[in-house]
Amino acid sequence: MESSSALPDIREQLLLHAPVEKVWAIVSTSKGLESWFMPSNLEPVEGHEFILEAGPFGKSPCKVTEVQPLHKLSFQWGKDWTLTFELTEQGQDTDFTLIHSGWDADKLTEFGQAHAMVRERMEQGWAGIVQKLAQVVGQA
Repeated sequence: MESSSALPDIREQLLLHAPVEKVWAIVSTSKGLESWFMPSNLEPVEGHEFILEAGPFGKSPCKVTEVQPLHKLSFQWGKDWTLTFELTEQGQDTDFTLIHSGWDADKLTEFGQAHAMVRERMEQGWAGIVQKLAQVVGQA
């Protein structure tokens, strides 16, 4: 049951002008992820535990929870969040959706910051990050 303090997921959606195989490689591998998001040792394997190098926030432990090759990758990020990348083929293009869930107004992050405050910053941050993804996809 959802608690009343749950905050809405962050969702970013954009159409990438590249085939789904190309986008998948960029969002589901450590090399690809580093090109637009953060360095990691991600492998698209369910149950794989990996680290996101979150810059000033240090190393975030993560665990892959769902893999549907070419279509969906989900992983736990830190203690509260889930990050999901969904890809849908649209002819020669790929419809990409990023979902950052697990927000709770009553919780603090590992770094002692209120979820509500971090969510606001990250919502703005994700808007820029997915634009970077679009640039990387265009150049790759």
